[in-house]
Amino acid sequence: MKKFTRRHAESHNSSRIGWLRAAVLGANDGIVSTSSLLIGVAAANASHSALLVTGMAGLVAGAMSMAAGEYVSVHSQADTEHADLVREKMEIETKPAAEHRELAEIYVRRGVEPELARQVASQLMAHDALGSHARDELGISEELTAKPLSAAFASAMSFIVGAILPVAVVLIAPFQNLIFWISAMSLIFLATLGAVAARTGGAPLLMGAWRVTFWGALAMAITAVVGRMFGAVV
Repeated sequence: MKKFTRRHAESHNSSRIGWLRAAVLGANDGIVSTSSLLIGVAAANASHSALLVTGMAGLVAGAMSMAAGEYVSVHSQADTEHADLVREKMEIETKPAAEHRELAEIYVRRGVEPELARQVASQLMAHDALGSHARDELGISEELTAKPLSAAFASAMSFIVGAILPVAVVLIAPFQNLIFWISAMSLIFLATLGAVAARTGGAPLLMGAWRVTFWGALAMAITAVVGRMFGAVV
């Protein structure tokens, strides 16, 4: 009777790079930009209703901007990858021997013996020549390839989630100390975001939380300084 070896299941964090980057960027921008906007308007002695309108306007505008920007940026990457694949496919069709040597040399540089490297290159090219060159020569894989629509959607949705948080503070916190509450809660939101992102990506929690909180606090501090320069007292 033929015995089958049970496959070892593995889960790698690199498969999350695409959407995780877009999601963290969107949520971070949603918290920082909306909080800074609300702090600036609150410092100008705006009414409670004006703050709510400002927060919602910033939420919608920011989400659309993030989606459009991320789509254009990632689509440019996708176009570059597609052009490289088209060129590589043409080279495989017109110069298969040279491409075979190139692939074998890649494996030799990685520590495979020359004869075995040539055999591996032959078998992989017979199975999927373009896929082998895309992965090992160009560094393009299914997990890391650019996906414009998913990146744009993740950025927009995460921005909305991030922006809703300081807007919710405006709804709940006492109006008299609103600037303090927006600032304090935004730092807590940013620390939580950094920790969650670090946990999802497999990085140290404290470092992830500190990194996001530091840059968020710096952005809000600079905004406060600019507001003070124009006569707003925070």
